[in-house]
Amino acid sequence: MRLTRDPSLRVLADGRTLLGGVPVRVLRLTPAGARLARAWLAGEPVGSASSHRALARRLVTAGLAHPAYERSRWRHTDVTAVLPVRDAPQGLRKLREALEGLAGVVVVDDGSAVPVDGATTRHHVPRGPAAARNTGVRSVTTDLVAFLDADVVPRPGWLDPLLAHFEDPEVAAVAPRVRSRPGGSVLERYERGRSPLDLGPAPAEVRPGGRVGHLPTATLVVRASVLRELGGFDEGLRFGEDVDLVWRLVAGGHRVRYEPAGEVWHRPRADWAAALRQRFGYGTSAAPLALRHGSAVAPARLTPWSAAFWIAALVGLPRTALGVAAGTAARLPRKLTPAGVPGPVSLRLALRGHLGAGRMLGEAALRTWWPVAIPLLAASRPGRTALALAVLSRLRGRPRDVDPVRWGAAVLADDLAYGAGVWWGALRNRTARPLLPRLTDRPDR
Repeated sequence: MRLTRDPSLRVLADGRTLLGGVPVRVLRLTPAGARLARAWLAGEPVGSASSHRALARRLVTAGLAHPAYERSRWRHTDVTAVLPVRDAPQGLRKLREALEGLAGVVVVDDGSAVPVDGATTRHHVPRGPAAARNTGVRSVTTDLVAFLDADVVPRPGWLDPLLAHFEDPEVAAVAPRVRSRPGGSVLERYERGRSPLDLGPAPAEVRPGGRVGHLPTATLVVRASVLRELGGFDEGLRFGEDVDLVWRLVAGGHRVRYEPAGEVWHRPRADWAAALRQRFGYGTSAAPLALRHGSAVAPARLTPWSAAFWIAALVGLPRTALGVAAGTAARLPRKLTPAGVPGPVSLRLALRGHLGAGRMLGEAALRTWWPVAIPLLAASRPGRTALALAVLSRLRGRPRDVDPVRWGAAVLADDLAYGAGVWWGALRNRTARPLLPRLTDRPDR
């Protein structure tokens, strides 16, 4: 195993202090540990000593580095694919062709109106994707199972980067990058830029509150034994069953990785109505997930200091907001200087923390809280300014060939549909948990 740097990593104090990750972590190393980390990040292999492996694991867990493997004992023949499908078998033939070389392919027809040709097994009535995947796993005899939706097409070489991560016995699941298939319509270009399935180009250790907080089962490779120990997917969830599984894996002490070196393409919905129904459905999963996993579903995570800063700014108390900012600026260097973080770096971290919290609050205001947040913000001058900045920020990532008005309308419709689903799910489940922010001074573990 070798280590690659995370883009956020900063090396301070002659290599004895490492800073980075999402959320930001600070690791203080011994001189010997600093020498090892310096060598690994320069390309040397980690080696087999238990102390070396433990230090490398700390770097990976903190999000400061990522594992890379030159060789893997895992082969395609160690994997069985499970493909749930219902009423949309059009892409199934191409998908099966892309999976040649695997130990087997199990197609589960989840109650299609017209039975799917070549299905391994069939539900006579639709029972949902969780039940379909659980049915498929019962036929699996290999160590690994790959779940793929019928509307994805794996790109060449997609599987090998995922299999390498299973060299770590603590890794229970790995997912590739799921990108929307290129196309010419506004919807296809929008999905290419803002698909909820696309988790970005950077690898990550998956955990709630991290850079990558969940994984979709559009494509996911899992250890079959661990999946059975957990009882499979929760069949009570129509949406969010993939998020629930990943969070149960993490809570059980297993490691879950996102590996964008493997890539699959996903077929977008046929039209905007179907896409917005999908977003609404995703939103409805927030309440059941909150009842199972608590604040992991929180639409915003921020420190009490950042919350106080933004509340003061939004209610028109700029002096109070500046006082809170000054207090943070004085507090953080005292906390981080003993760990080898210089004062100016600590001050920049404090500022970045407040700005990052503002971006998170702006996104939550437009996406999750909009039925309440938009009227409240529109009632005051500072609120209107914040609302305008939040709206402008949603233009980020816009392709040059999509005009800002169409892109902004698409983002707004996406946000409104998802937020409506969150509120509907909260009302139906009689809980406010998916609407509540999480205030914490400690990063999620």
